[in-house]
Order: sequence, then C-alpha cells, then structure tokens
Amino acid sequence: MTTRSERPTLVVVVGATGSGKTDLSIRLAEHYSSPIVSTDSRQIYKGMPIGTAQPTAEQLSRVEHHFIAERLPQQDFNCGEYETEALRRLETLFERHPLVVAAGGSGLYIQALCHGMDDLPTADKELRRKLKERLDTEGIEALADELYRLDPQCHATVDRCNPARVMRALEVCLSSGRQYSQLRTGRRRERPFRTIKIGTDIERAELYRRIDLRVDRMVADGLEDEVRSLLPLRDCNALQTVGYREIFDYIDHKTSFDEAVEAIKRNTRRYAKRQMTWFRRDPEIAWFAPEKVEEIIAYIDAKVLQN
Repeated sequence: MTTRSERPTLVVVVGATGSGKTDLSIRLAEHYSSPIVSTDSRQIYKGMPIGTAQPTAEQLSRVEHHFIAERLPQQDFNCGEYETEALRRLETLFERHPLVVAAGGSGLYIQALCHGMDDLPTADKELRRKLKERLDTEGIEALADELYRLDPQCHATVDRCNPARVMRALEVCLSSGRQYSQLRTGRRRERPFRTIKIGTDIERAELYRRIDLRVDRMVADGLEDEVRSLLPLRDCNALQTVGYREIFDYIDHKTSFDEAVEAIKRNTRRYAKRQMTWFRRDPEIAWFAPEKVEEIIAYIDAKVLQN
C-alpha cells in the first residue's frame, strides 16, 4: 500500500467453500502485515479442524488469526454475538493495523460484520421446542418444505443442511406471520472503517473438482476419527452441518462409509451453489481468480487511495 489512510480498512474475502479464500487471505495478510478475522460460523469451534477446514498449523503460524477454534462446540454462538465480538475485536486490531483482512464463507456473519443484522423477532422458546421435536421426528426436509411454502425466497438461499438456520427462518415466519426474507431489510449500520470486498471467482466445474479433492483429503486426514470424538456432542448446533451429519449417519448404520463420503461431496457442492447465489447479489464484491494476487492488491490499493 502506498499510503496510509486515516480511516482503517477491512478487506473482506468471500466466496464458495473450496474456492481458495484461505490461501488468498493469508497472502493478502502477509503483504499488508495484517491479521485475519474469520467470518466462518463453524471454524470458531474447537475440536473440529478437519470437518470445518480450519487453517492448518502452518498457515496459523504465518498470520495472526481471530475467531478460529475459540469456542467449545457446546457453546452456541449466533450472528448477533459475532457482530458484537467481532466489532470489539476490530476496534483493538485497528489500533495496531491500518488494514485488517476478514475471510470466510458464512454470508450472515459477513453481513453482520459489514452492515449489521436486522432486528428480527426474539427466539420463541416454546415454538423452538416444537420445531426441534419435528426435526427429530420428521427430519430437516419436512421443515425445509414448510419454509418453502411460507417463504420461497428464503428457502432458495438458506443452508438447508443446517437445521439451526432452517428452524430459525421458519420460527420467524411462524411467530411474525411474515416472510423471513421480507423482514431482512438490509438496513445498513454505519461502521467506523472502510470495507473492500473481494470475491474468489472460479468456474463451477473446477470448484466442484476442488470440493471433491478436499473431501477426500479430509477423509485421509482422519475425519471419521474426529467425528467419533465428538459423538457425545452430536446434538449441538455446531455439529449440525455438512461433514458431520453424514458421518453420524454412517456410525448409526444408516449408510455405508462410501455413501457417507459421496453425500458429503454432494451436500458441499449444493452448499457452495447456495453461497454463490448469496454473494452474487452483492454489487460491492469485486470478483477475481484467487491466484491473481497482484491484481487484487492493486485493486485494494486503488480503492484505499480513492477515499
């Protein structure tokens, strides 16, 4: 960067799972001598490094990371809490760094960090209990089908492999009598920093190939053993996600191991497609091939100089 602006800068790296966000964010952080703040809703949990694709020990040693393996899986952590804690953390980091990199693929966490969350109805404990009972007896597809009837737009973008997200969206629809997507106004809150968003752009066929290879690598690295170590915590929200649910089904003798691995690949590809649907709606994101680091740095520097 050729000059230091009075206003600090948050460079937000977004994209689908497996699209190269981690490597790009580390290279940017090393160039700017900056820390990285994770915007991943699962990498914040301890004991889950393989299934959540947390940065490796070597990567963590190269750059200071935040919100990686900081909480136990049994400690629920929602977008509102993330917004509060991440803003507090950024305030401290900006005292030492004019630029900080944020990286991850959780759209709601990125929205919370950059623009704030909408004021949605508070959780209805009784309704939540009933939805949890339905989840246990009818399965997540039944809840997702009802969400589709009530709010097709939300159904198209919500992570349908994440029961907590589906239940929360359905809970809002049922308790408010309005569509969840209508209540999400997108009203922006002022931030004391500039935001520059970078998207990792990769062809779908190549992305799916990378996803399949990454799942194979997770299996080779010991995904099954990791999931077995978490069996006592299997009902925690942190574990209601792709990579864990499929192996739980294998452990429960509902599928073979090979079927579980193929299901992880299939569900990860579906999740990646929903991520891209979410991010492509954001006109603030500038899209680059993840290996075009010099072009990305030039773009960031130019944006900083504009303000």
